Amino acid sequence: PPASRSISSTTEALHARLASPHGSGEVIRPDTVGDPLLLAVDDVVLNIFRVPFLMERLIPNSMTASPDAAYLKGLTDTINFITSLGAHAIVDPHNYGRYYGKVITSTSDFKAFWTTVAKQFASNDKVIFDTNNEFNTEDQSTVYDMNQAAIDAIRAAGATSQYIFVEGNSWTGAWTWVSVNSGLANLTDPQNKIVYEMHQYLDSDGSGTSGTCASSTIGKERVTSATQWLKDNNKLGFLGEFAGGANSVCESAITGMLDYMQANSDVWLGASWWAAGPWWGNYFASMEPPSGAGYTYYYKILSNYFPGKSTGGGSTTTTTTAPATTTTKAPVTTTTTTTAPATTTATGGATAAHWAQCGGVGYSGPTACASPYTCKVQNDYYSQCL
Repeated sequence: PPASRSISSTTEALHARLASPHGSGEVIRPDTVGDPLLLAVDDVVLNIFRVPFLMERLIPNSMTASPDAAYLKGLTDTINFITSLGAHAIVDPHNYGRYYGKVITSTSDFKAFWTTVAKQFASNDKVIFDTNNEFNTEDQSTVYDMNQAAIDAIRAAGATSQYIFVEGNSWTGAWTWVSVNSGLANLTDPQNKIVYEMHQYLDSDGSGTSGTCASSTIGKERVTSATQWLKDNNKLGFLGEFAGGANSVCESAITGMLDYMQANSDVWLGASWWAAGPWWGNYFASMEPPSGAGYTYYYKILSNYFPGKSTGGGSTTTTTTAPATTTTKAPVTTTTTTTAPATTTATGGATAAHWAQCGGVGYSGPTACASPYTCKVQNDYYSQCL
């Protein structure tokens, strides 16, 4: 089972607006809201950034309630900053199909949430809506219904020009897509701009918790069946998360996967690396410049797949820089994400704060929650104070 992973990011040209948390619930929160640090804008070649946020922070009371104004402003500022540079921004509710730890089953509530979000960004055609991060251990009918509800709400809210990224069950894994998520081919969009977002890690269990890849060819192997599914169903895909350790085996696995995806760019729009941001510390895949382990090892390697560059093997040149229509493909590039804003301080002492992580495989922080919250298991890798 995949680990809970939080998203954050920067590139050489765009530093995160806010520090990144750790864990699926954005559990370590910075104490101040900062401005993006812009460096070497002329060198920007990454064209898509995944911007995660916690649904409970944006709309704290219920999915049908009004958003927190300060949080919404911070999120909007981050999105607008990215798109002002000409890049696409993926709006990503990073909730694993859950709200306050409970599986979301109400299509009307989910539609209300997405109506609020979509109206905020309806006029920005460089925004991409990601229905929800990594549905898992849910009824497949629920995953289908939530995706369709999000699509319907986004379009009804007046956001008609944007792509919608849908995610599948089983942590939206590419390697299990055909056996688990084939039914999602029946999702409908009046604008015909659905893209199937898959994630794929290359360690033995596909969790992304280890920098040791299963083999030097595992990358291509794990996306092959999903690629054929996209072709068979006339669909488009995007690899929303991938990473590997700083070693030659993972390097071969990653470049082999990206070469394969580039060769099948009729169905793959692109890819985004997991992850970067100043709070990642010594995480094995940190794409945080200047010293993140992933950045120092992989950035130059991955730059071969950036828009306008040749593939890793040097055989193909891509010129399309971003998905603009259903027929224009972006190259298979490595991209990073930017952190969503947070409005509360980090936890302190021996207790974990509301929404903070309090347990899970590999977790070493506090396991007691601040009153009146209790530690509740979300999956094997993540427990949260709720």
